[in-house]
Amino acid sequence: MKNFYITTPIYYVNDSPHIGHAYTSLCCDYIARFKKLDGFNVRFLTGTDEHGQKVENAANAKQIKPKDFVDEVSKNFLKLTDFLNLSNSDFIRTTQQRHLNSCEYLWKKLYSEGHIYLDKYSGWYSVRDEAYFQESELIDGKAPTGADVEWVEEPSYFFNLSKWKDKLLKFYQDNNNFILPLSRRNEVLNFVRGGLKDLSVSRTSFNWGVKVPNDPNHIMYVWLDALTNYITYSGYGSNEKEFKNNWPADLHIVGKDILRFHAVYWPAFLMAADLPLPKRVFAHGWWTNEGEKISKSLGNVIDPFKLIEQYGLDQVRYFLLREVPFGNDGDFSKSHLVQRINSELANNLGNLVQRVVSFCLKNTMGKVPDHKNKFNKEDLEIINSFETEISSLRNLIDQQKLDESLKEIWIKISKSNKYIDEQAPWNLKNDNAERMNIVLYCLLESIRQIGILIQPIMPNSANRILDIFGLDSNQRNFNKLGTKLVVGIDLIKQDVIFPRIENK
Repeated sequence: MKNFYITTPIYYVNDSPHIGHAYTSLCCDYIARFKKLDGFNVRFLTGTDEHGQKVENAANAKQIKPKDFVDEVSKNFLKLTDFLNLSNSDFIRTTQQRHLNSCEYLWKKLYSEGHIYLDKYSGWYSVRDEAYFQESELIDGKAPTGADVEWVEEPSYFFNLSKWKDKLLKFYQDNNNFILPLSRRNEVLNFVRGGLKDLSVSRTSFNWGVKVPNDPNHIMYVWLDALTNYITYSGYGSNEKEFKNNWPADLHIVGKDILRFHAVYWPAFLMAADLPLPKRVFAHGWWTNEGEKISKSLGNVIDPFKLIEQYGLDQVRYFLLREVPFGNDGDFSKSHLVQRINSELANNLGNLVQRVVSFCLKNTMGKVPDHKNKFNKEDLEIINSFETEISSLRNLIDQQKLDESLKEIWIKISKSNKYIDEQAPWNLKNDNAERMNIVLYCLLESIRQIGILIQPIMPNSANRILDIFGLDSNQRNFNKLGTKLVVGIDLIKQDVIFPRIENK
């Protein structure tokens, strides 16, 4: 089995989970589940980033210790992984001992190779972004994100980032698809071409973080600490054999606001440590809410827990993956969510399953009818379509065109609905029972294939569809798309898969 390693960014624990966290995780989960069903040995990592000045400030505001603060908030993100039904292999926390060991190991490697040196930092720093900004980057005295900045002067260790400009540009040139979408790649290229300054990688003005080896007055820069999580999980510094097997990552999925850290700083750190680079960094867009920027001050933050409780987990999973071309910004709209649930899930897919299975329960003794191998051209198009089109889906997933992959599947569903209307098995039952059985077999086989294909998107609903046929878990992988339903097996009735939502 080929390995496939995918990561979310580890989420910063200064606040509660929101729709952005859920979206990133679900996109990763879709890809991870797809790859697993396609025969890959999948490693899917998520977790929490728990150090830094912002966390220390948040803990101080609540008058509790930073460790107690992160222990509590991290639980919310761990709860979200269960609530979203994620298939992650591990959940990492940067306060875990395995991660502290990995950070120290990386620091010592960079320091021993002469890539880190002690000096003094003077410049603008955003606590909210945990990022340094040059004077030329400020907009009206604020960071490009709109966050406040403060002037910082303190002793600091520096990473010789300026040395890596040409090597980074050469790497981008040799690996055109390392950064996607291409618009984000151009942003990174322009930033690096503009020149890189050595990066401050330690702080002394607060205490909450990974202590610098042999100099405990310094705390590691939170981004050097956080990015290391990807190799901590892979066994860096603790298990060389495991690390070689697990690393590099195939895909880092991040929000566009943290692309620079993943596409510039992270590759430079890895180059300096003589480690392989990840194969791709994909930066997705941001969500607005009914056309407005999401912010606490506007009171329009979308709580993923409440959203799923109201509309259903698989329904929300489908909407978030389908609504926006992956990589673009998107607007969350409850009316659009309800429309997609009712038209695409309830009417299109759910109604197809309900009509076919109910008809079979009444007219074929509740069994998969015999086709007698008398398929015509229209029948074969229905039962063979995805056996050949799975390669198209693979290509879309490998290019992170997630919404387009869903469109492909829904074309199959629409064709099946057109087929049932044109063949009208209810008109065949009295004068051509043999043809009715063939049509029903083709529809049931189409539903089986659809059930297999939507597992990465809506695993619970897909399993209910596949349960109709009593399929074992080993009969639900993509390599079973080429097989066919066994004639005569009993159909197991299911409740409505996707209930309609009535607008109130």
